[in-house]
Amino acid sequence: MEKPPLIILAGPTAVGKTDLSIALAKAVGGEIISCDSMQAYRYMDIGSAKISPEEMQGVPHYLVDELLPTEDFNVAVFMARAKKALESIYANGHIPIAVGGTGFYIQALLYDTEFTAEEDNQIRHRLEEIAQTEGGDALFRRLKEVDPASAEKIHPNNVKRVIRAIEYYELHGRPISEHNEQERRKESPYHFCYFVLNDSREHLYENIDKRVDLMLQAGLLEEVQKLHQMGYSRDLVSMQGLGYKELLEYLEGDISLDEAIYKIKRDTRHFAKRQLTWFRNKPEVTWVSKDEFGYQKDQILSYMLEQLHEKNIIS
Repeated sequence: MEKPPLIILAGPTAVGKTDLSIALAKAVGGEIISCDSMQAYRYMDIGSAKISPEEMQGVPHYLVDELLPTEDFNVAVFMARAKKALESIYANGHIPIAVGGTGFYIQALLYDTEFTAEEDNQIRHRLEEIAQTEGGDALFRRLKEVDPASAEKIHPNNVKRVIRAIEYYELHGRPISEHNEQERRKESPYHFCYFVLNDSREHLYENIDKRVDLMLQAGLLEEVQKLHQMGYSRDLVSMQGLGYKELLEYLEGDISLDEAIYKIKRDTRHFAKRQLTWFRNKPEVTWVSKDEFGYQKDQILSYMLEQLHEKNIIS
């Protein structure tokens, strides 16, 4: 049985995926599945750099504006919704294009990774209490003991993922890294092409700083104020997003506005660096470096279409 086609357009934050994804979708008859951990939330438009209806230019998008900020969005929720999106796109006779910077979501989609719905709220609440009373460091030390491989890959400040890894170990008696390694050995059920858009480090960091300034000019602080007034607090997963948590710290009087802006820019640069590290470890990736094409979108698109022809994803 012939595998269905799938195109992936990934890359670090602020590299320019959105604009290129629309041009690509129009060229191949594609529909877009957002692989972004923040764009699924309503009311969080500016800070997530969410594509606007006008920017979509009629290209259907999935997993954009689908959840309230109070709802948890994790890889299991993503997979359930992404699979439904794939069914709709194939039924429409179109090619799905997975677009975003959340590498973990992309990898799960690409290899149709199964995530157990099984969870133990008691374990999770106990671990969350440890994080609050003893700090994230105590949890991270526990993770190093039970799953050193995951501790190598998960940032100590990413408390949500640290908790998930420990929770998996306590539920199943084996490390989540072992489970993930088994999943990684699976063959993809899709006939795919996996592009990663990249730029020079200097140019990417400049763009990140500029984009933060533009977000603030566009009303990011007002957006966070409104969310705060609506009762969306710092402890929600949604409000841990870059730009939101720092401005909430400012609004709650913990830091100055200048400090908040500095932290957003610094942490976004660090985030982009971690994203690139993730993609570099994926052998199936086709790198597309903007600087090598003189930043000409038409040339970048032509190269991508050539690759898709060569792989018989488009005719």
